[in-house]
Amino acid sequence: QVQLVESGGGLVQPGGSLRLSCAASGSIFRINAMGWYRQAPGKQRELVAVITGSITSGGSTNYADSVKGRFTASRDNAKNTVCLQMNSLKPEDTAVYYCYAAVDVVGLLHPRQYWGQGTQVTVSS
Repeated sequence: QVQLVESGGGLVQPGGSLRLSCAASGSIFRINAMGWYRQAPGKQRELVAVITGSITSGGSTNYADSVKGRFTASRDNAKNTVCLQMNSLKPEDTAVYYCYAAVDVVGLLHPRQYWGQGTQVTVSS
């Protein structure tokens, strides 16, 4: 019904930058929230940055404390995309990053949550 396709990620040195992108497609009536989570080895998946609110109203962004001031999430309402600009990366940012979307799907009564396949970000010298 809805697919999330991620791009970006890779290997970067500490202090470097990366940009992740995610595009949603399918039977989308409205995207209520869209953003990023991450999961490091041996740890639970955690929120990184999620933009909430309807796609037509702009909404607001919730960031994990650990990334505030370094990461910036942005959304293109017309293209159903979300990006994550990651600056001043640290080794502890190493994780698989997952795109997330909460979507009102055409023909369905209740909103559903969707996840991308994940993209690896490794911060190492």
